Amino acid sequence: MATVLLTHPDCVLHEMGAGHPESPQRLRSILSAIEASGLAASLDVREAPQATREQLERVHERDHVELIHESAPDAGYAYLDPDTSMNARSLSAALRAAGALVAATDAVMSGPARRAFCAVRPPGHHATRARPMGFCIFNNVAIGAAHALEAHGLERVAVLDFDVHHGNGTEDAFHEDPRVMLCSTFQHPYYPYSGADSGNDHIINVPLPAMTDGRGFRAAVERFWMPALESYRPQLVFVSAGFDAHRDDPLAYLKLDDEDYRWITERLVEVAERHAQGRVVSTLEGGYNTEALARCVVEHLRALNG
Repeated sequence: MATVLLTHPDCVLHEMGAGHPESPQRLRSILSAIEASGLAASLDVREAPQATREQLERVHERDHVELIHESAPDAGYAYLDPDTSMNARSLSAALRAAGALVAATDAVMSGPARRAFCAVRPPGHHATRARPMGFCIFNNVAIGAAHALEAHGLERVAVLDFDVHHGNGTEDAFHEDPRVMLCSTFQHPYYPYSGADSGNDHIINVPLPAMTDGRGFRAAVERFWMPALESYRPQLVFVSAGFDAHRDDPLAYLKLDDEDYRWITERLVEVAERHAQGRVVSTLEGGYNTEALARCVVEHLRALNG
């Protein structure tokens, strides 16, 4: 029951200009580290398909989907917001990133694989129903969760988001839908300056002050996430796997270490084993120190792989 790894070359070819932190080197470093670690031999590596419009529109307004298709340039860059742009390969990359979550969901639901990791970019958790933002074009994890509900008939899925930034787009998608529990830790106050007061019974937001270390992060997960998840009993666990809360990340001010990412992955796998037949679908979000990112993804995959 090898863990499925979904990726695509176009996810490396998407780029937003020299010096942009969400760079192709992020994915190159991850794939190189997976190969060097020896993990590649134990993974079922698959090419991510493109998401269909029907799959995108389960989460995004039709105007949003049309905007992305119409904005795609033949050359140069098309700017969607001050932080987010497209080059000639970005449309394909964004469709592949979203499609990876759909394919990963199908893979773990049909078996025999129970775990999947989507090594894709652009990331997704800031993209709202109607707006690309924060390096994100489509909300990949939300598209996967919506597919699990609509195509596989699940009644309860969880999205666990440990990126350093609040996943405002994922919350926007599911704030009024109790079929999806979102558990999120994030630095606050910090971009996108949301989440601290928007939770409800199935949105478990845990804002953390700058300089919180692994001990504080673990305590927050144990206190807030775990009881909620045990009560909710998700049938499938999704992960917005952002690694930018690492102490070496240049874009934020939390202080997690490599072993904290191994620990949180082991904890979410335990939840999946108890309630979801072990099924976990994880996707890359943030992480901008490429050396730390690559190491932490390897730790994440080792824990997923058992």
